[in-house]
Amino acid sequence: MGIDFGRVLTAMVTPFKKDLTIDFDQVKKLARHLVQSGSDGLVVSGTTGESPTLTKEEKVELFRVVVEEVGGDAVVIAGTGSNDTAASIELTQIAEKVGADGVLLVAPYYNKPSQEGLYQHFKTIAQSTNLPVMLYNIPGRTAINVLPQTVVRLSAIDNIVAIKEASGSLDQVSELRRSLPDHFAIYSGDDSLTLPILSLGGRGVISVASHIIGQRIQEMVNAYTSGNITMATKIHCSLFPIFKGMFITTNPVPVKTALNMLGWQVGAPRLPLVDASPDEKDVIKKLLFDAKLL
Repeated sequence: MGIDFGRVLTAMVTPFKKDLTIDFDQVKKLARHLVQSGSDGLVVSGTTGESPTLTKEEKVELFRVVVEEVGGDAVVIAGTGSNDTAASIELTQIAEKVGADGVLLVAPYYNKPSQEGLYQHFKTIAQSTNLPVMLYNIPGRTAINVLPQTVVRLSAIDNIVAIKEASGSLDQVSELRRSLPDHFAIYSGDDSLTLPILSLGGRGVISVASHIIGQRIQEMVNAYTSGNITMATKIHCSLFPIFKGMFITTNPVPVKTALNMLGWQVGAPRLPLVDASPDEKDVIKKLLFDAKLL
């Protein structure tokens, strides 16, 4: 299945009003801004979008609004994965109906399936849709690692075309690239590992930091892909403090804090997440100041 999701995709935050309902006006403005500032595509209702505390109805409306706002100008990937295969199928089919370009399927969290269970889960969802599927491996949040041999099995399914790899292991990325067909795209799930993963044959990044430094990340990726490794490394090193700073506490707390400081009205996170502490806010403010963003 020939689809190019692009190289720099933003895992978009979900803006909330003071009462913590979704602010769809801000959703539209932010989506448009991200597409104009370095993002080839947007991932909607992923971890950064606070998917665990969004209702099904809210997710569907988010998909619809973002597709309406930037569909055609950027790739829109709907986060439809969960730890319930049947519910994931239902949401995936709705995402297809409202015009998403693809879906992101996270490894099932909490129920801890075997590798065979993971294979059957992803396969069953993929076979329920015509959309291209990106797998999402993030053991730190799911308590399960989708092993390379399982990804290789899944890559034989026509519409499973990519993985967002956030295991933090470059050895695992090497094993994936060594074992997978060339057309299967590997995306970094960690901003700070984007450059190393590009050097191992990765396609790009699903980024959090691109909310505030999207153009610079795009410049880094372009420098690397055009062969200017020295420049790519220089940009990586200059952005590294922000890459790490966006994870000083649970994502998306730091990036929401940063966006609010920069004048975006994205609101607080929903419980059980809480706002950044005063100390964390000081660190984030200093990062933005040092990067000449404030």
